Amino acid sequence: MPSTKIADVIVPDVFNPYVVERTAELSAFYQSGIISNNEELNRLATSGGRILNMPFWEDLNGDDEVLSDQTPLKPNRIESSKDAAVLHLRGKAWGVNDLAKALSGDDPMAAIADLVADYWARQWQKLTLATLEGVFAAPSMSDNVLDVSGETDGVFDGDSFIDALHRMGDAESRLTALGVHSATYASMRKQGLIEFIRDQDNNIDFPSYMGKRLIIDDSMTVEEVTPAEGDPYKAYTTYLFGQGAIGYGEGGAPVPTETDRDSLQGEDILINRRHFIMHPRGVRFMDKSVAGEAPTNAELTDQTNWQAVYEPKNIRMVAFKHKLL
Repeated sequence: MPSTKIADVIVPDVFNPYVVERTAELSAFYQSGIISNNEELNRLATSGGRILNMPFWEDLNGDDEVLSDQTPLKPNRIESSKDAAVLHLRGKAWGVNDLAKALSGDDPMAAIADLVADYWARQWQKLTLATLEGVFAAPSMSDNVLDVSGETDGVFDGDSFIDALHRMGDAESRLTALGVHSATYASMRKQGLIEFIRDQDNNIDFPSYMGKRLIIDDSMTVEEVTPAEGDPYKAYTTYLFGQGAIGYGEGGAPVPTETDRDSLQGEDILINRRHFIMHPRGVRFMDKSVAGEAPTNAELTDQTNWQAVYEPKNIRMVAFKHKLL
């Protein structure tokens, strides 16, 4: 009996939308509401160009005036500004050895699609964390950063966390989720700070702190610090997010999925490409140090590529740098 080949089971018109939807289902950032998608971002992601402009109206300003039948009101200008996102262009190819087990399943296309979606969910996480590293290193984001890691008692505890929340002032209630390193999560558990809350369907327990959902990922930034005086220590970064802090739009690669075969090697190949927006709302991508058509993760960490354009309270993200107990 001949072996199953990639081209025999992959139907691109079915495979592509399944992978897109399943990637979102597997992404912790997406499921927590930190990453949000809408039709406008999808439209923008397919509009053409590598830097995508998103103009917006700034808040109205100026004091009100007392009405008078003698003196007319003096109109103020309504100012506009511009946010800008980059279109990410990513792809990956796999050979039959990577997919051999999936090909032997009862529904090989679904099995392969699940593997591909799980791969992209992990890549989303890496790309998002690289973006955050660059964003919060930008000088224009200083109002959204609390760094207590250099202080003697600069650890993650209830008091320091409230200070981090307060970087948003009276808008702190907009922060609904935390991204933490597993070591931070372990410290929080030892301090008895963790509660478990059911999801909206009352099915899955997920950890939370002060009513805010936790996302645990060891890709969160950890810095080894050697001060001029005193002992070396590790500085951990915890991110605080509001709903929809990161906008996502799915574009369309010209050929999202295709298969190939190396007949001499007897190897089947699956190729998957993604064009998408993954943009921190209110922080403009400046395109200062991108060598190719789209930024690498390393280039996303470059602070010169980011400039805050929203008011700090409207950016809905805070970086909290701390030590652990």
